[in-house]
Amino acid sequence: MAISNKDTETPRRLARLTVDLAAVRANWGQFARRAAPGEAAAVIKADGYGLGAHRISRALAEEGVRTFFVATLGEGLAARESLGDAQAIYVLNGPGEGDAHRFAAARLFPVLNDRVQIGIWRAAGAPVAAALHIDTGMNRLGLPPADLAAAREALVGVDVPLVMSHLASAHAKDDPFNAVQSARFVEAAALFPGARKSLAATAGALHGRAMCFDLVRPGLGLYGDNGLDDDAPAMAVVATLDAPILQARFTLPGETVGYGQTFAAERPMRTATIALGYADGYLRAASGRGYGVLAGVRCPVLGRVSMDLITLDVTAAGGAAVAGARVEMLGAHVPLRDVAEAAGTAPYEVLTALAGAARTYVSKA
Repeated sequence: MAISNKDTETPRRLARLTVDLAAVRANWGQFARRAAPGEAAAVIKADGYGLGAHRISRALAEEGVRTFFVATLGEGLAARESLGDAQAIYVLNGPGEGDAHRFAAARLFPVLNDRVQIGIWRAAGAPVAAALHIDTGMNRLGLPPADLAAAREALVGVDVPLVMSHLASAHAKDDPFNAVQSARFVEAAALFPGARKSLAATAGALHGRAMCFDLVRPGLGLYGDNGLDDDAPAMAVVATLDAPILQARFTLPGETVGYGQTFAAERPMRTATIALGYADGYLRAASGRGYGVLAGVRCPVLGRVSMDLITLDVTAAGGAAVAGARVEMLGAHVPLRDVAEAAGTAPYEVLTALAGAARTYVSKA
């Protein structure tokens, strides 16, 4: 007889990702206060930065968030199903050919990024309002300045409640290009005097009120990182990743650990292997560089991260290193920035990679 998922509650993976919804709410509150009297929206693309858009969006809606941003139409449809009809949902990647009726049916607002998308939207009768993305120097998405006059002509009669842009170097408060982009944005947005203005995401919103305009779009900040290089307020810890020890042992001098024998013990040590690997989203690039925390002690990653297993030096943890004990690999004692640095990447990638770990939700406040 086949066994359905309903017949068993055994999690598919042993690593556990705990998401604190109260921390998400608290982080949004920081941005709401900084944006006032303007609005703080919430970016929930990439499944809420890997932490679960459904639960996070509902918690934020209860907190008072009125506007959400997603990347794709599919994400927008899922968000509408989660949220109901009360919130505005903008789709950052804009419409494609034949998509207009789906935007209209779900009351999703596309972000128009170029003249092609404007044409698609006009040809469909512009069934719902749309935002306009202006490129002020990032050269990724958005209308370049040379196309703005034609865009304004093409958008006559189209409801455009929001114009937006995106900062390329918001992580560095003192980068002069931030001021350049802000000035370009103000000049371009003046062509659409009835629209609200939005320039800043997480880091930009922390530069000061001048960058906030009418609406800020925090993403990473909601999930626990401020996005700035320095001089930054602390964010509440949202994500905690831990995994159980499967086996602990003594390793003698000269013995190696893991694939490729990239680590060799120089002294007698106690090692432990935990049920976590790149199948859970812990990045292989952190091999030999990351660490976990057990019983308040930092335990370095030894050798290569493999698909399901990581071996740690737990010598300093003493008797706490036993099978079944859970080791924190991300959280209050293992900051997101540390994990990202160990993997040579950005906090965004660390969070969005955590797709495989079993997810649970708490509200600690």
